[in-house]
Amino acid sequence: MTTQELVNQIGLKPLSKFEPREVDGVFVSDMLSDVMARAKSGNLWLTVQTHKSIVPAANLVDVSAIVITSGKQVPQETVDLASKYNIAILSTELSTFELVGKLYGLGLGTK
Repeated sequence: MTTQELVNQIGLKPLSKFEPREVDGVFVSDMLSDVMARAKSGNLWLTVQTHKSIVPAANLVDVSAIVITSGKQVPQETVDLASKYNIAILSTELSTFELVGKLYGLGLGTK
């Protein structure tokens, strides 16, 4: 499944410019150090963090996309930085728990 397919199927809202990528698992954490240590390349990263530091962490790990949950507003400087490095930032009004359920229902889990 690709990031674009998830946008279409779940109704995620793209905030940054990005090229669709394959999604290989899901990682949930709001701690950047946890993401950098344990997320895997190709994971979809679910978080409520919105500051620009999420972009270098996502780039380091090579996640397929960052999904901001719970309707959190993302600062424009974060979106601009993500667009510059072709990192997808997607958003949803769903809580992290609700989104995990939908992703699991689509066959995505941790890898």
